[in-house]
Amino acid sequence: MKLKVLFAIIISSLFSCSTLNTVLNEKDQGKGTRIVYNIQFEDAWRVSKSSFRWAGSDAIEEHKKDGYMLTSKGKDMITSGSVMGAWIDSISSDEMAVTVISKRRNSLDLFTGMTEKKYHKYFKTGMEILNNGGELPLVAPDIIE
Repeated sequence: MKLKVLFAIIISSLFSCSTLNTVLNEKDQGKGTRIVYNIQFEDAWRVSKSSFRWAGSDAIEEHKKDGYMLTSKGKDMITSGSVMGAWIDSISSDEMAVTVISKRRNSLDLFTGMTEKKYHKYFKTGMEILNNGGELPLVAPDIIE
């Protein structure tokens, strides 16, 4: 009997799925990739939404009052999709700490729809566009390294 229970636990953990709640729980545990940017909150919010859109995210659930947004990316030929969240925390009026968490929907997938590193590359590119007086495009720009 104990062996059957252990086997069931192992199998269920192998096939576990991440949800938006997984992302929220990981943030509560202090996980994610956090970078501090020289940007105002409103611009950071716009760039964050664009970063997710450029990665092909689905609808973005905005919690602007609380400084975070959640989204997902559907499955494709390579992955079962991913769930993501971004938090924008004000350090000063011109400095924001941006934390992103991206999780594979299916733990057995080898790839995720959008990595945390790619999000921050898009974010930096969006900042550069705004700093140069441009408008954030609807389609993904070339990433500035």
